Amino acid sequence: MTKTEVLKSWVEDYSGPLLRRAVYLLSDKEDAEDIVQEVFISAFSSYESFEGKSKPLTWLTTILNYKVADFYRKKYKSEPNIRLDHFFDESGSWRHDDVLQDWNMSDEDNQILDDSEFNKTFEECIEDLPVRWKIPVKMYYLQEKKAPEVSQELNISTTNLWKVLQRSRMQLRECLDFNWFSKL
Repeated sequence: MTKTEVLKSWVEDYSGPLLRRAVYLLSDKEDAEDIVQEVFISAFSSYESFEGKSKPLTWLTTILNYKVADFYRKKYKSEPNIRLDHFFDESGSWRHDDVLQDWNMSDEDNQILDDSEFNKTFEECIEDLPVRWKIPVKMYYLQEKKAPEVSQELNISTTNLWKVLQRSRMQLRECLDFNWFSKL
């Protein structure tokens, strides 16, 4: 088989799994489709480096992961302004101390992750985060990458990452309080 024929069969066989993975990682179908297209372009360009020691899908998924990391790195750097005045006043004090309090949840409430409506609300809250917060949250919590890896990919310090994750959690909590718990 020629290189073109092999890659054509890969596009037919692996577009679906790669697209599902990309949608999961990016939460945007159009961006995911673009990334998958870039994966096949890269695979075509570097086909000679594929040694066949792994399955083609494994190799393509590795390329996908690099493309997603590049996507997040570029996107992370493109939105430099994040405002914190929602949480802090001019003196740097908390506007609302309630975000620091624990939720009082019963054992029944702990089953909340099984609730599809809650999960939908939670995903919407994640999508409402500023890009500079959403990207690290997705990488750390959804992709389950370690802090040093996230920091390296986004070119930020680990200390900065922890601050971003903390602020994101506060924003998510407020969003969930308003859009879910207050409606119970």
